[in-house]
Amino acid sequence: RVTSGLALIHSRFSTNTFPSWKLAQPFRLIAHNGEINTLTGNLNWFYSGVKSFASAYFTNEEMEMLLPVVDNNQSDSACLDNIIEVLLHTGRSLPHVMMMLIPEAWDGNEQMDPVKKAFYEYHATLMEPWDGPAAISFTDGKKVGAVLDRNGLRPLRFVITSDNRVIAASEAGTLKLDESTIVRKGRLQPGKMLLIDTEQGKIITDEEIKKEITSQQPYGTWLDNYKIRLGDLPEPRVSFASLSADAVYRYQQVFGYSREDIDTIIKPMALDGKEPVGSMGTDVPLAILSDKPQHLSSYFKQFFAQVTNPPIDPIRERLVMSLATFIGNNGNLLDEDKMHCHCVVLNHPILKNHQLEKLRSIDTGLFHAKTLQTYYKADGNPGSMEKGIERLCRYADDAVEDGFEVLILSDRAIDSEHAPIPMLLAVS
Repeated sequence: RVTSGLALIHSRFSTNTFPSWKLAQPFRLIAHNGEINTLTGNLNWFYSGVKSFASAYFTNEEMEMLLPVVDNNQSDSACLDNIIEVLLHTGRSLPHVMMMLIPEAWDGNEQMDPVKKAFYEYHATLMEPWDGPAAISFTDGKKVGAVLDRNGLRPLRFVITSDNRVIAASEAGTLKLDESTIVRKGRLQPGKMLLIDTEQGKIITDEEIKKEITSQQPYGTWLDNYKIRLGDLPEPRVSFASLSADAVYRYQQVFGYSREDIDTIIKPMALDGKEPVGSMGTDVPLAILSDKPQHLSSYFKQFFAQVTNPPIDPIRERLVMSLATFIGNNGNLLDEDKMHCHCVVLNHPILKNHQLEKLRSIDTGLFHAKTLQTYYKADGNPGSMEKGIERLCRYADDAVEDGFEVLILSDRAIDSEHAPIPMLLAVS
């Protein structure tokens, strides 16, 4: 008795969350096959911008009711679904939201149309990519489609039949079909989108939908006018003097470097450009059980994904890898403003001393940096470090209230009376 223009069906095992009915898929807008391996970082970035959320589509009271949008007990798919929903209801179309959250590999792609590349770069200043391996099908009730993340490690196959049906699934042959009715079949490629508009009764190609969305705003002009490139910044007011061999040794002692750190980690990186490879099944005794002073970072262990995915090969997979980093205010995610991209763009997150000094003395009139010293009085009294951390937090609060866009934590101002707060603690 009911005829529907579309159906979205999902079935899979609950692998890394305890099964519960509220985590059953499909969600309100998506069904998701795979994992979001970047989830912790994605959510941290999202939460950091929640304070500035405002939208013409919601009153302030309604906004208060909606925040923080994502519930802590959700799966990776449910978190993504919630964020897609809030972005959809604040004015963007569903394909626009999907392109924003699950972009193509744009950073190293010289062949990409500059208009499309500008769209992705502008949105990268607002939102980190939600990286899989993931295949996501989505619908708003009128349009239905699917997208593959930029790595393309999940399968998504489709067939188009002569009786006007499009069937897409993560495996070929999911439904029994008469081969003579198949007009076209294929697989979705990394970063590409398959979209069907049920109202117009047509399939919209990846090229068509992306051309329409990327030309909605002059993203390229916005980037040209407001993006801050490190190379274009004026020379810094001060230069950093190199350390003598004695000073280097003294700093190594102060910051807790061991002979093992230098021989097994720093030397292979500095001399051969090689990544130090350690065993995943590390058998180092727990720092908390040791009688010797331990470096703060030794108390923490790496947080591994519970699903084993192949390690990324940075040479072979150069096209889908990007180290581009954006420093500055991530603005109000719920609207589109040219000032969102008024931030510093770094090609990779490691800075040389000269570049760091440029960043420290940055002043564009709207964009300033503030350096905070992370030291405490090394007088041996209980509570000295705690006072140092309280002071640091207070100064950071004040700097944010005063409108500084970038906070730089420096542990260089140490001497015989002042010790550094461990950077892991200072940043956290």
